[in-house]
Amino acid sequence: MKSDIQIAQSVRMLPIEAIAEKLGVKSVDLERYGAYKAKLPLSLIDKDRISRAKLVLVSAISPTPAGEGKTTMAIGLAQGLNRLNKRTTVVLREPSLGPVFGIKGGATGGGYSQVLPMEDINLHFTGDFAAIEKANNLLAALIDNNVQNQTYSLGIDPRTVTWKRVMDMNDRALRRIIVGLGGTTFGVPRETGFNITAASEIMAILCLADDLMDLKKRIGNIFVGFTYDGRPVYARELKAHGAMTVLLKDAIKPNLVQTLEGTPAIIHGGPFANIAQGTNSVIATRMGLSLSDYVVTEAGFGFDLGAEKFFDIKCEYAGLAPHIVVLVATVRALKYHGGCELDKLGQPNLKAVVRGMGNLDKHIENIRCFNTTPIVAINRFTTDTDDEINQIKKQCEKLNVQCATATVWAHGGDGALELAAKILESMKLDYSKYKPLYDWSWPVEKKIETVAKKIYGARAIDYLAKAKSDLLKVNKLNLDHLPVCIAKTQKSLSDNPKLLGRPKDFIVTVREIEIASGAGFLIPITGDIMRMPGLPGMPAAESIDIDRDGHVSGLF
Repeated sequence: MKSDIQIAQSVRMLPIEAIAEKLGVKSVDLERYGAYKAKLPLSLIDKDRISRAKLVLVSAISPTPAGEGKTTMAIGLAQGLNRLNKRTTVVLREPSLGPVFGIKGGATGGGYSQVLPMEDINLHFTGDFAAIEKANNLLAALIDNNVQNQTYSLGIDPRTVTWKRVMDMNDRALRRIIVGLGGTTFGVPRETGFNITAASEIMAILCLADDLMDLKKRIGNIFVGFTYDGRPVYARELKAHGAMTVLLKDAIKPNLVQTLEGTPAIIHGGPFANIAQGTNSVIATRMGLSLSDYVVTEAGFGFDLGAEKFFDIKCEYAGLAPHIVVLVATVRALKYHGGCELDKLGQPNLKAVVRGMGNLDKHIENIRCFNTTPIVAINRFTTDTDDEINQIKKQCEKLNVQCATATVWAHGGDGALELAAKILESMKLDYSKYKPLYDWSWPVEKKIETVAKKIYGARAIDYLAKAKSDLLKVNKLNLDHLPVCIAKTQKSLSDNPKLLGRPKDFIVTVREIEIASGAGFLIPITGDIMRMPGLPGMPAAESIDIDRDGHVSGLF
């Protein structure tokens, strides 16, 4: 059996001009990055076209180490819709080098449902992450320079600075560091640290900005810290927003590539869903809707994370409303949530499937909280039995939810035809009338409680002393009107990664609340969530190599 990278390398890609032509984009409008990648100008976004196009959001049940194939499903579904003669584009996030070299691997799909060129997209791509990293770290340098420079100092109290540097790599040694050691010429010593680039507020801003000037305005609104006399300081006061926006002038443009079957793919932005909003950029989604009749997009991790933030943050800022939510489920994942050990997921175990069904039930319930239509896509593996598949179908029938089996890894678009047909049939009924979960004007505590109780299933919220102090700071800065982007483990509906299935009567602990005033949301941090991951014992990087002809191996 061929690996993902072997399949990807066996395909003859179409020139990027041919992909653009499918979208009605002229060659002269492309900013090429080689023969198979290009950036699209923001001038192609058409508000009238957006309102007529259909948006499909792909989410999933709570992820497991076995993998659910959400991105693979999104790509396969877009290919399937095109096979049904529906002009469709898939719009995705860019992969981070952290997972690529860590434990998760790449994020370009798999099998015969991949986006190409796979190696480029998984590595440096068009340099968007590098630009975000540089812009973030420029602000960090300007902050420390202002603290050091007495002549032009704003009087920033370094103890109140929360802005961290970022790097697109998993490196736990950089989570907490001391800068400015070595004497007066080396700066003012203070404690700080690194986040991974995907967790940078600059990433969040890029993915929520309407255009270049909105990007600049949002960057200027970044909260930096307080002066010694208690006055808040923002990035615009450091005159940082102009130069930072210059660094991002190309990164703000979405990237056009293709799938294995030549379906147009727009890939842009890459915030993680467990520590950020977990969706591609507003600009990319609008671009897809401007150039296609149907757009398939995805949100990170389970519905409780990326999809909730897609609805309550992205849709509210951008005025978007998905028509259908595809919920990806696998027999293997349900077995895992039903208590089956990881090394036994390939063995028939109907009882484990039944025990794990509560996780599927809860995510379906959550989709309906937004008054949106769910369709379950069973990503079928070769080890799944008919009895196990039928058990999922029976549960969906019981819940009055449409369900389709898909084999997109093995068969590409052909493997998604049943799913695509059911989506098109559901859209004819048009009974999805999206509504947000909460009102932004509510108190911060009520917004957190609403998400935790309705989406996670929590019984109560516990605020640690730091979180209570942060709430006071939020209110002092008059930022309590912002939505909440809760940082939480992806492994469980709760904030405890060990609670699988559908946990009940648990308490969510909020440790602290970070302010992302530039992005336009607050970040309650729950449990032991980290914004700078570490590498596993056997990093994926150990398997990645290149030969003398430049052929890359080991990516997956």
